[in-house]
Amino acid sequence: MFEISDEQHALLTMVRQFVREQVRPLEDTLDPDATSVPAADYDRLVSKTKQMGLYNLDLPEKEGGPGIDLVTRCLLAIEMSQHRAGLYAPCFEAFGHTGQIPLLSAWATSYQREKYLEPSISGEKRACFALSEPTGGSDPGRNIRTKAVKDGNEWVLNGSKLWISFAHEAEFALVFARTGGPGRDGITCFIVDTDTPGFNVHRIVHTMRSTDPGTELQLENVRVPEENILGEIGKGFSLANERLSRNRIPYSAGTIGLAIRAQEMTIEWTKMRESFGKRLADHQGANWMLVENEQDIRQATLMVLNAAAAADADRPFRTEAALAKIAATEASFRVVDRCIQLHGGLGVSRELPLERWFRELRIRRIGEGATEIQKVIVGRDLINNPYQFFLTRK
Repeated sequence: MFEISDEQHALLTMVRQFVREQVRPLEDTLDPDATSVPAADYDRLVSKTKQMGLYNLDLPEKEGGPGIDLVTRCLLAIEMSQHRAGLYAPCFEAFGHTGQIPLLSAWATSYQREKYLEPSISGEKRACFALSEPTGGSDPGRNIRTKAVKDGNEWVLNGSKLWISFAHEAEFALVFARTGGPGRDGITCFIVDTDTPGFNVHRIVHTMRSTDPGTELQLENVRVPEENILGEIGKGFSLANERLSRNRIPYSAGTIGLAIRAQEMTIEWTKMRESFGKRLADHQGANWMLVENEQDIRQATLMVLNAAAAADADRPFRTEAALAKIAATEASFRVVDRCIQLHGGLGVSRELPLERWFRELRIRRIGEGATEIQKVIVGRDLINNPYQFFLTRK
């Protein structure tokens, strides 16, 4: 049985109380699709998370952050997402928007730290991650067509990017471009200021989420100085892969939080709602749907925590992260779907957050690598390596 430590229990209790007493009541005053709160409320929430010592939650200890392990981070993500906006705006970013900070912390030069990392930590600057392109986002190693050509002490970038979150709000972007031949070894990561001539938000792409749409970027002769290369030339793909694989784990944990909250709401509803002379919860068909929900929630949670534990132990975790992403996003979607069904007409209304969660979880089955791509990752591992029972892998 997986058990949490006393320290983790104290953190989870503190965050759970914060969500219930501070976030949910505030959310009741907002539009059902809101992803932000008024500035005064945001400042108040941030003040409280700083008092907890959990502001800039993902910040490494060497940068002044809490430096928590990934298992604890996933447990906190599960708690932080248990409110209406919790999937894409957990606690309205009161715990900080660390975004690309871990990547910058690991790879930035002293110049890049001063110009980009430190302002990101303080909240003065925000970054976006520009990897996906119109030609495809699932296989960036082969499909990246944005090119960077060296010209003296600068690189000139031309191309386009699609589905880039927060690009219209960011002060700089991590742009992945081809500096060499085809394949993964020809990709380099550039730090690009979004006010650089030729860097344009070409269009806003509206999706099932009514707020925070995706964006398409156009780069036309964007000149970037040599010192803005993040990491090494030709190593951009491994850098992106590192970020994506690790991020998939807490990303998956957040979906479980929605499933837990939906289950909690639905259990209370079925105990209150009467149908054919008895509580809805006492009908076997309805009761078994709740059981199926619980099975999905517990299985997905353990797979996410297993992936996080592998990463914390510095073991290979790409396959574990892929399996966790499949399990959590697919299971959470099923849970919310059943909860909507048990609520009937109320379930599809904007009176409850279920319909929003249904839309957002549908997107999560694609975001950060679609379910099918995760299956490709796992399938390759199974075929290309000697098979081992996963608990015995080192």
